[in-house]
Amino acid sequence: MLKDITLGQYFPGDTIAHRLDPRTKLLLVVLYIVGLFCADSVLTYGVMIAAFLICARVSKVGARALVRGLKPVLLIILFTGILNLFFTPGDYLWQFGFLHISRQGIAMAVRMVLRIMLLIMGTFLLTYTTSPIRLTDGLERLLGGLKKIHVPVHELAMMMSIALRFIPTLIEETDKIMSAQKARGADFESGNLFHKAKALIPILVPLFISAFRRADELAVAMECRCYHGGEGRTKLNPLKYAARDYWTLVCGVVVTAGVIALGRFGF
Repeated sequence: MLKDITLGQYFPGDTIAHRLDPRTKLLLVVLYIVGLFCADSVLTYGVMIAAFLICARVSKVGARALVRGLKPVLLIILFTGILNLFFTPGDYLWQFGFLHISRQGIAMAVRMVLRIMLLIMGTFLLTYTTSPIRLTDGLERLLGGLKKIHVPVHELAMMMSIALRFIPTLIEETDKIMSAQKARGADFESGNLFHKAKALIPILVPLFISAFRRADELAVAMECRCYHGGEGRTKLNPLKYAARDYWTLVCGVVVTAGVIALGRFGF
């Protein structure tokens, strides 16, 4: 299960999606999320699915990696679908006590499951095709105007980048600790919920110790490299918009506006 968590992983490549400016990709994610939440019909969801498939095809990220990223949240997706299926009022097709299935409930469950799946896979494309450093630079440039009201934009972007960078490392560390504990006879699967939670203590303690040690090593390394925040820092590879970025943003705006317009006209 831990190996299925792909958040924060970056797959190097030389596709158009990889070469796009990180600011463009961040804005596209925002437009994508707006379009998903405005979609409310078969046609509009079809448009969003088509847009996602085109982006996945252009980025050349395998379907296996996208589906694997859904496994850790599969229970949440199923739970959301079941709640909408059994507790949405409407034209009842089946009823037993307080549980019921209606036409509206089926439609709502399908919409919510599709929305969550597309939302997760679409946002994962951002981290799959953008390195943490470029993601940090893009976020800092987009939020640069907040510096005028003394918001620590650089520090916030740096913290997000470090968090994304160390998610795969901590997952790998957890897997190693679990393997070592199992080799010593630890059992993480049998027993009730209380016993399973108690069995996680031998994993959490060394994991926290390792995380604090890595954080201390990182702080020392940054201090040795004379890091003192974003004031006066320059970039090795400055971000520059290209023609492909403008055309991609135009396409994103057109798709989102089209979904909103189709929803307004009842399609």
